[in-house]
Amino acid sequence: MSARLNAAQPYALGLFRIVIGLLFTVHGAASLFGVLGGAAGTHGGTIAAGSWPGWYAALIQLVAGALVLLGLGTRGAALLASGSMAFAYFDVHQQAALWPIQNGGELSVLFCWTFFLLIFTGSGAFALDRLLASRLGASPEGERARGPIAA
Repeated sequence: MSARLNAAQPYALGLFRIVIGLLFTVHGAASLFGVLGGAAGTHGGTIAAGSWPGWYAALIQLVAGALVLLGLGTRGAALLASGSMAFAYFDVHQQAALWPIQNGGELSVLFCWTFFLLIFTGSGAFALDRLLASRLGASPEGERARGPIAA
């Protein structure tokens, strides 16, 4: 059973990356363009352009989320996304209370740790990085031929 699960690991990781990237991208698009219900607390509106930190956070969500979704520069985009969510938690949410369940910061914490994991695991299958590297005849950086990580 473990061998089968290990063989499927890159595909599960690739699907995980795609879903997380899509969710993060949608948050940014909602805040910047008012789609899908708009920015939180605006009743379908957008965040004012250039406002700190909301507009910049939404821009990071849109761009880093799209890069993670596509598997293009996944590790760097995940680093930026993870850091922005850590900032969101400590700057915005933790002022209200210590625990995420008390201060509404669960989503920030989940995104932060999810992207932190992607920094170390890389993009998995279905990534543009892998497609471009195979066409150029090179391995994606940090993703040299190695076996799956077994627990």
